[in-house]
Amino acid sequence: MNSGRIIFLVVFNLLLFCADLYVFQAFKAIHKNQSPERRKWYNRIYWFISIAFLLMAACSVFFSVARWFRTLSLVGFMLINFSKLFALPFILIDDIRRGSWWLYAKIRYPKQHFPEIKHEEPLLASNEHKISRSEFLSKAGIIAAAIPFSTMTFGIVEGVYDYKIKRVKLKLPNLPKSFEGLRLAQISDIHSGSFYNKRAVQGGVDLLLAEKPDMIFFTGDLVNDETSEVKDYIDIFNKVKAPLGVYSTLGNHDYGDYKQWSSAKAKQQNLEDLKTVHRKSLGWDLLMNENRIIEQGGEKIAIIGIENWGKGRFPKYGRMDLATKNTDDAAVKLLLSHDPSHWRMQVIPEYKNIDAMFAGHTHGMQFGIQMGDFQWSPIQYMYPEWAGLYTEGNQQLYVNVGYGFLGYPGRVGIYPEITIFELTRG
Repeated sequence: MNSGRIIFLVVFNLLLFCADLYVFQAFKAIHKNQSPERRKWYNRIYWFISIAFLLMAACSVFFSVARWFRTLSLVGFMLINFSKLFALPFILIDDIRRGSWWLYAKIRYPKQHFPEIKHEEPLLASNEHKISRSEFLSKAGIIAAAIPFSTMTFGIVEGVYDYKIKRVKLKLPNLPKSFEGLRLAQISDIHSGSFYNKRAVQGGVDLLLAEKPDMIFFTGDLVNDETSEVKDYIDIFNKVKAPLGVYSTLGNHDYGDYKQWSSAKAKQQNLEDLKTVHRKSLGWDLLMNENRIIEQGGEKIAIIGIENWGKGRFPKYGRMDLATKNTDDAAVKLLLSHDPSHWRMQVIPEYKNIDAMFAGHTHGMQFGIQMGDFQWSPIQYMYPEWAGLYTEGNQQLYVNVGYGFLGYPGRVGIYPEITIFELTRG
């Protein structure tokens, strides 16, 4: 691990520790009326949980540990600290309020000494109960922290394998008559290295096959880091078949770019092994900057697949010039490209003859809202096209929010997706 990353981790954890101390003040306030012994145990439990998950997360980053331990550590660490962030505004408001009162008192009564802020105006008062503004804000902060914690926990228990079928009529004016009504399925971002429930994964595949699609697209990220992750799931995904074929492409995670390898040769061998899994173990037609022409009744459409091409730090292995070679005779061109940013950055300006592109990559951030035509997720501030169907002129893009998950082993509001398209001329 390079020195820059170590410095970042040290600074990051120091900031987290300072935030933890700050939230701890609110935690102490909500049980201040308990006995001294009970308060002592509550405080010990608070710090035990915080420090335990910090150390477990550090072990997962710096050492080779079992996959289940890494997942438990990083998810627990994320849930606890992410939730505490929601408490911070309430505690800050209380400190600003009390600080303002102290400053006012200092100015109003300059000759008096105010060693500590004693003023606590009751927010609710009766003969039986009194709650100060500080106590109210502290409790509100803790409740605010509990909401994302419980929501994200529910997303782990219920949302992560709750596969949803989305049906889309894909209008292609140039579609040959012999392809009218063709049923095309898309799945994306399997991330087999994250799975922990084989039966649930099988349930999603059963849903897909029950739709009896004529053709299936898989748009990248079969694994998280290395080919061995898919070993336990080959017997599930090799059942994914369709009469006109299953076509696949690679995503940014499939190249092993996020893992430290013993050598460049080992990394290359991992990639070759993954290609073999696609083509032989699963029986999918992996498109590496190439295309396939599908012909029915003397009419043709082109299935084009490129390697990953993404904006910013994401690798650009894709070669559209190679992938589109000899496709001029095809009436419709369908492109498999993992990263949706490719559509606006290269496909629209340079390849006007691409009728529709199919992508994944965003996962919908595994968090957001999808209700009818309304959808929102924080990922939209990075990817304007992040979920569903988009149109620009005569070109279309569909972004699938993924079959699997990465990092956070759950989904809140954005559920794993199986897309079923009906191709139509209009």
